[in-house]
Amino acid sequence: MKHRGIFITLEGIDGTGKSTQFRLLVEALRRRKLPVRATREPGGTQTGEQVREILLASRTGKLAPLAELALMYAARAQHLGEVVRPALEHGEIVVSDRYNDSSYAYQGYGRKLGVEVVRAFDRIVCGATQPDLTIMLDLSPRVALGRAQGRETRRRSRHGRFEDQGLAFHQRVRRGYLEIARRQPRRVKVVRADRPIAVIQAEIRNLVDKFLTEKESQGGNQNLGLGGRNKST
Repeated sequence: MKHRGIFITLEGIDGTGKSTQFRLLVEALRRRKLPVRATREPGGTQTGEQVREILLASRTGKLAPLAELALMYAARAQHLGEVVRPALEHGEIVVSDRYNDSSYAYQGYGRKLGVEVVRAFDRIVCGATQPDLTIMLDLSPRVALGRAQGRETRRRSRHGRFEDQGLAFHQRVRRGYLEIARRQPRRVKVVRADRPIAVIQAEIRNLVDKFLTEKESQGGNQNLGLGGRNKST
């Protein structure tokens, strides 16, 4: 009988370099021949990607906050059914660029809907399917804004999500993320994102390696084949 897989998520405000760190982590795990399922939210499925387009098109605030939250959880329900839960049932390591902490931070805190509103959706849609480990990249919103502006300049785009939503919004989102980390320190590990990419990635890999080693020592994930493998560098 296969053991349940492991669910790892990466979180953080826009501009932290999260997507780069996500890609590097997935590549490192795959080099170790581990069964990795890489995915993202919103997205991960055809339906989810369509919802992503709706959300990006409505980034200037024309979409009501509750409608935004409902769309996020609609995409998440599809994502769970098509990707996350089947992969976990097959004993894979699911690594997701964002998951439900994003809804608590962005809609609960950023859009001021409140934690209880988000939790009501989460209980119905996610239930017991919660991350085993979350890497939260933390960065001052002012620094992240500068990064985002530079990124949009390189892309020759007039405005990005960060500028559209404003600094105060992202400050609230960051406070939400830090509150989640404060309440769940065993699951959520905060990593400073104001350092070189390689330094950040090394810390992330060390945290993931430590977590996977602990899971293996508990005897719950022998099918991952971690024993005897060299740690990523």
